[in-house]
Amino acid sequence: MLPEIPVEQLAAELDSIALDTLMAEGVEHPPVDAFEIARSMRLAVAWDDRQQGRARCVRLGPGAGGTGRPAILLRPDDRRERLQWAVAHEIGEQLAPRIFGRLGIDAREADPNCREQLANLLASRLLLPGPWFAEDGTACGWDLRELKSRYATASHELIARRMLDCSPPVIITIFDQGQVTFRRSNVPGRVPPLSAGEKACWRKAHDAAHDAAHDGARPSESGDGLGDIRAWPVHEAQWKREILRTELADVFV
Repeated sequence: MLPEIPVEQLAAELDSIALDTLMAEGVEHPPVDAFEIARSMRLAVAWDDRQQGRARCVRLGPGAGGTGRPAILLRPDDRRERLQWAVAHEIGEQLAPRIFGRLGIDAREADPNCREQLANLLASRLLLPGPWFAEDGTACGWDLRELKSRYATASHELIARRMLDCSPPVIITIFDQGQVTFRRSNVPGRVPPLSAGEKACWRKAHDAAHDAAHDGARPSESGDGLGDIRAWPVHEAQWKREILRTELADVFV
């Protein structure tokens, strides 16, 4: 995305801008409501069920050709978390120029996809602010259900992926309908294939009769040479998703 900028520097600037934005808008603890932030930033939010994308930023009112009031148009969606993400992403679009400014980059010379990628990174940090999330994750032992209850406006998947931005070293794996759709680690190098312990842990979660978020069941746990392994079922009537978190032992780091 920005190959000339060290990853650590970029992450620090993203975290700083996201947290500064929340503090400026009076948000001091989770959950973060992206709609409230947008209103505080004088970004109107309106519905448009005809648009193809989930959200887009436009100018409304007099001077709509470029000087009207900025607004976020949303496509209706039954999932609250999707709407929160869509609004947070559009806020990230508005904040992206600050990143370019802090890094001394001319936005006009950046890769066309760069602003979009920055908006995604900022959105995740607005809904899951770095310092708060790291502290809460450590305090609860990175229990996905407990983090979801605290950061209610973020999806299970977003919370799990955000764990990759924190310590300790882990592998996050997401299964949809019995197939791996995401597997990534925050440790450099090739991510190893699923271990026997991971497969056993996932199978227990996959076979769960109900969504653990509703019936209070504990996540599936299974020890392995890799370290602590836990899996959480996120099941719906017509869809089964499981999220696996594998904490890596020191020998693998």
